[in-house]
Amino acid sequence: MRSLIAVGLSAFLLASCASMPMSGPDTAANAAAVADTARPEADRARDADRKPAAMLDFAGVKPGMVVVDFWPGGGYFTRVLSRAVGPEGRVYSIAPKETQEKFGQRAEDALNKLNADPATPNVKASFVPAAQFAAPEAVDLVFTAQNYHDLHEKFMGPADVPAFNKAVFAALKPGGVFLVIDHDSLPGAGPESLELHRIDPEIVKREVTAAGFVFEGELDVLKNPADPRTANVFDKSIRGHTSQFVYKFRKPKH
Repeated sequence: MRSLIAVGLSAFLLASCASMPMSGPDTAANAAAVADTARPEADRARDADRKPAAMLDFAGVKPGMVVVDFWPGGGYFTRVLSRAVGPEGRVYSIAPKETQEKFGQRAEDALNKLNADPATPNVKASFVPAAQFAAPEAVDLVFTAQNYHDLHEKFMGPADVPAFNKAVFAALKPGGVFLVIDHDSLPGAGPESLELHRIDPEIVKREVTAAGFVFEGELDVLKNPADPRTANVFDKSIRGHTSQFVYKFRKPKH
């Protein structure tokens, strides 16, 4: 089956490209996006654990923004971001091409499903090699949840995380935000934590700021003191309830 990913991109870009101000979030719009009863029931069932309204507010999301959901998985955050930015906004749901090569049709089907969803017409999904990350236009926000650690995984090939972070920096408008959510490892944990699908937050901070970003703070609403941070995130004892960090980085305006 041929991918439908590129279809309609030119028309998609005919929407207004005006830069959005980088002021605070529209908390009412974000709450309404999460509360939308048209969202898939399976997504809504995960809200208590994933706290999407808090994530959108912390990222500064508002109607009209142009955002990237990097490594969207099943599209949980793509769908809520679509509703939050509204009809004047755009969401580029970008998955690493390496996942297409590893997971084949399953990965392609996931993105085709996002492109075909009539409930989210402002979404365009595509594959891009991680180190060559780019969006079709300058964006206000790059959002990635629970997958930054995977940039270091063997299936991604020779890790070029610095190139990825520099590409994210280049894709953002001045003042734009890079929001990273991922599973906590124990402090000081090395490569062994990747086997658990976790990463030391300090590694993320060091790597992202090396690309020119300013660390602006963290949100602790996804912390779970009951998580020993020594189990694989897919272990049934902790799956869906891991302790996670939420880091906000900003591209300087000048």
